[in-house]
Amino acid sequence: MNLQTENTVINEYLAASEVIDFHDTDLHEIARKLSEAATTDVGLAKTAYEFVRDTIAHSFDINGQVVTCSASSVFKHGEGICFAKSHLLAALLRNVGIPAGFCYQKLVLDDADPAYLTLHGLNGIYLESLGQWIRVDARGNKEGVNAEFCLEAEVLAYPIRPNLGEVDYPIVYSQPNHKVVSALRNSDTIEELKHHLPDEL
Repeated sequence: MNLQTENTVINEYLAASEVIDFHDTDLHEIARKLSEAATTDVGLAKTAYEFVRDTIAHSFDINGQVVTCSASSVFKHGEGICFAKSHLLAALLRNVGIPAGFCYQKLVLDDADPAYLTLHGLNGIYLESLGQWIRVDARGNKEGVNAEFCLEAEVLAYPIRPNLGEVDYPIVYSQPNHKVVSALRNSDTIEELKHHLPDEL
């Protein structure tokens, strides 16, 4: 996909916020440990991506008991839905100076009800050594889902099916979508969250 940035100022993709709270002590420490294992921005981005994808559970997959939003909360509880996990990955990358943003798709939540579409969150990462943005999906792999960090071609969690009304948005946003943040913050349980998920940007 031909990615477009919402903001032309690259520092906007390095900024901290209440949600992307990468100055948190625990996040800073794990980012430091991840950076020790990599010698290039590509290697570090891949390491951080696989850490979030593989060690942070997707709340829907485990029938999670907590709704997380901020990066520090996702890390603390070890779980989050796709949006929350994208917040954590962006925070870890921004902490070590790699620009990262937020991308979205509109997907059928459950094939048993194809009329019900909802947003899905992933990340855009700028790799300075290559001079390019790539997209990655840290949702977490399971049967039927196999997302990877790949430079040659996107290997995301879900292929888009336009015939079902699914949409792939090409924009890399510098901040998480406000509807997404509101849904996460105003849902007390995972079941409640399912009814609050936005279906449009």
